[in-house]
Amino acid sequence: MAAPSSTDADVFRLSPRIELFPVLHGSGDVAQEVRDRLTDRRYDCLAIPLPPSFEHPLEEAVVDLPTISVIVQQEPDSETGATVNYVPVDPCQAVVMGIRVAIGEGMYRAYIDRETSVVEPIPFVSPDAYALKRLPYAAFAAAMVPTLTTPAEGSQQQARIAWMAFQLHQLELEYERILCLCHFADWPWIRQAYQQRADYREPDADIRRPEQYLVDPASLYFVLGELPFLTELYERRRATVHSDRHLSIDGIKELLIETRARWQTAHDEEGHTVPNWVTPQLLQLYLQYVRNHALLDRRLTPDLYTLVLAAKQMAGDDFAIRLLETAKSYAYQEIEGKHLPQLSAGLGQFALPDEQIVRATNRLQGAPVTWRSLSLRPRPPRRTSQRWSYLWNPNRQCSWPPEDSKIESFHTHVRDQAKAIIGADLAKSEKFTTSMKDGIDIRESLRHWHQRAKPGRPNRLELYVKEIPPARGNVDTVIFLFDTPADPDQYSWQATWYAEHAQESTLCFYATPFLNNMIAPGIGQSLYGGALFIFPPRPIPDIWTDEALGFATTLEERLIAAGAAHSHETHVALVTPVPPKARWRQIASRSGRRLVPIPLSRFSGQLIDRLRRFHVLNGQDIRSFAAQFIRE
Repeated sequence: MAAPSSTDADVFRLSPRIELFPVLHGSGDVAQEVRDRLTDRRYDCLAIPLPPSFEHPLEEAVVDLPTISVIVQQEPDSETGATVNYVPVDPCQAVVMGIRVAIGEGMYRAYIDRETSVVEPIPFVSPDAYALKRLPYAAFAAAMVPTLTTPAEGSQQQARIAWMAFQLHQLELEYERILCLCHFADWPWIRQAYQQRADYREPDADIRRPEQYLVDPASLYFVLGELPFLTELYERRRATVHSDRHLSIDGIKELLIETRARWQTAHDEEGHTVPNWVTPQLLQLYLQYVRNHALLDRRLTPDLYTLVLAAKQMAGDDFAIRLLETAKSYAYQEIEGKHLPQLSAGLGQFALPDEQIVRATNRLQGAPVTWRSLSLRPRPPRRTSQRWSYLWNPNRQCSWPPEDSKIESFHTHVRDQAKAIIGADLAKSEKFTTSMKDGIDIRESLRHWHQRAKPGRPNRLELYVKEIPPARGNVDTVIFLFDTPADPDQYSWQATWYAEHAQESTLCFYATPFLNNMIAPGIGQSLYGGALFIFPPRPIPDIWTDEALGFATTLEERLIAAGAAHSHETHVALVTPVPPKARWRQIASRSGRRLVPIPLSRFSGQLIDRLRRFHVLNGQDIRSFAAQFIRE
């Protein structure tokens, strides 16, 4: 058994029999400190800062953990409507953790708070409890004392403090070692009231009996102090007897891994290409971003808004929505088979089983929670998407200009790279004499290293320089193969689009059917399997019905044959995830053209995934409101 240090004893010792231990509500780190204190030291009584009326329903709910419930007490109706106060039975609440350990250890529990018919909340802002990983609890508590304010004269807080001090005097007549939990806002004043034997008022008499309610799983976030997913991890570690010491940070990493797994599974179930660009490197950058954002908010650990905002900015709306859903999930919340009433929670509100909306005050209020807006565009339900597809006019079809600009810019970049590769083939090296030409050729210089020492000549290294002449010809055709081999059943939509203006290319592609993925009325989303760009634009026959290209047997061969047939230049750029096949080179040489291969892996997976997804609009008038539904 660990012996308390002198500093610890000085800070928390109230009397020879009582230790007054201040806590922050809604913090898993503080709950761990309470658990460790109760298990490392021997106490025979735990004083709990709640009224006696909550004892029986609360302890029954604690035994029923990990199912989350709330103990609700009705308050007299006021001019603003019905109000209640409640105690969340949250495993990450320090008070609930104390009750849970005390029940397991057979320790007596004394509920010492004053009965009040109406609870007056006390706003309280505290430092991030994660500092306890590096800081002794006694030092953390002592550092907060200068920030605490004196209770107002005649206030409910002052009456509660005086009553709890009186109850502690009563308890020490019966028990040898007492641990009293209290909120930080009450801590110094309970000590003062205890030492001065302050006068107290009798509890209110018109108290209604508290009742236990189960919480709807979708609204657990508004009841729990930590994220529901982290609360589930705490319960899972408790069940498997694993350490949860650093779970407040390690849990964020597990949240990201679980979100990525669910995100990829959802794409796979919907028949979409599974994105692979959320790599460990991207997640590392995400965690750095979250850390910096949390520090700007003067926190050590991030809140849900910061996590979702970073996910939106670094991985897109789909991933952010999936992270939000994962963070609010709690697998242990079993509602079926329970005979207790169920309610839904909101920010400071409850929807009771009779559909009555009441204002709710938390007796164990943690850090202040406020609404913050963040724009996220979820996918529509499948039934709604199908209904929109039935309204599609097949005679009207156009693209979304912002996406055209992005892929045209990328296409121009690829053409420049292809021209650079053509020029690199013409490079030649020569021995350095008077000009550096286009730079030192390190490889050629090292190849002639052994010739540096010859009989009768000084020992010196001969340098070689390279000369890169201007590339001959140009590149006007670029072919992208995103998925090889291409499945004709998956990429069943083949089309040829002509340019609307001189800055666009003639585009031929095969893609997924956009009618299967309608995201809004008149807006469908598709995925390129392969695409052919010809710039400057010019009219060409539809390559998918052109009989002159009938020798091509696959979708990739049809694109390559069309690009070679309609290119005005000798070289055709081919961006592909696999090395060019001999059959592809034969098709290009059939029209007197040469393929310039560029690996698709040269470009980031996130960029490719975003460029592959494009939208089809049912007429140019849809462009006036398309920005409200299309995720950039």
